Amino acid sequence: QVQLVESGGGLVQPGGSLRLSCAASERVFRYLTMGWFRQAPGKQREKVAIATVGNITTYEDSVKGRFRILRDNYKRTMSLQMTKLKQEDTAVYYCTAGGVEADQYWGRGTQVTVSS
Repeated sequence: QVQLVESGGGLVQPGGSLRLSCAASERVFRYLTMGWFRQAPGKQREKVAIATVGNITTYEDSVKGRFRILRDNYKRTMSLQMTKLKQEDTAVYYCTAGGVEADQYWGRGTQVTVSS
């Protein structure tokens, strides 16, 4: 069973920064593509960023240049560094893993609210 646990969400002002972290087992880091998805109120879930086992990364267009996915397979850490946050970044953020699009397994999510 794959367990993914997010941490680091919270309230931040527009223009601010936040870092999300994901805890997972060694098996996840050794074999699975990992990523971050988000779901804003009234909207569908969308992919934010993914990182393969070999650390090839892709980003959703609206977060390019502002967000960075960092994956360290040896330290078993995966995080999403978010900068220049906008109100439209407000959403529940999910750590994910597995499959080509890293959407096979999901964590419970962590709330990120961008508001003044």
